[in-house]
Amino acid sequence: MNNNDIFKKLRVALMLRDDQIEEILKLVDFRMSKGEIGNFFRSEDHPKFMECGDQVLRNFLNGLVIHLRGTKENPKNPMDVIAIHKKEAQPKEFKKPEGTAPKKEFKPGDFKKKPASKPNFKDKKPTKKIEIVEKVQYKNGKNKKD
Repeated sequence: MNNNDIFKKLRVALMLRDDQIEEILKLVDFRMSKGEIGNFFRSEDHPKFMECGDQVLRNFLNGLVIHLRGTKENPKNPMDVIAIHKKEAQPKEFKKPEGTAPKKEFKPGDFKKKPASKPNFKDKKPTKKIEIVEKVQYKNGKNKKD
C-alpha cells in the first residue's frame, strides 16, 4: 500500500472534500492547491496522476491531528468534528422556489398508445418464390476446365 492509497482511504473514511483537505494542510503551514490535491486521488494511468510523497502525507496527518483534536489552548472533541463532516456530506434537500406551479404527476393511463401500423398487402403483386437451392452453385473446391 502506497501513500496515495492511505491518503484516499483517510479521505473516504473521514468524508473530506478537497477544500477541507486544503484547510487541514494550512493548519501546519503547508500550502497546496485543490488541483494538486486532486491529482493524488486520480487513477495511476491518468496523465495528471501524482505520487503522494512522504512529506505531503506527514503534513496532512499532523494537520489532521490539529483539525480533530484541536490545540492545547483550544481542545476539541474529535467525534464532534467527524459528526460535522457527516452532516456536511449528506445531500441537501431541494426546495422549490416560491411561486412555481407544482408539476403534474402522470398516471400510467394518461398517455394514449399509438396503434401499430399494419403493412398493406393489397397493393403488392404476388411474386414467384425462388428457392434458395437454385441460387447456390457448388464448386466442391475444384475449378472446371473447359
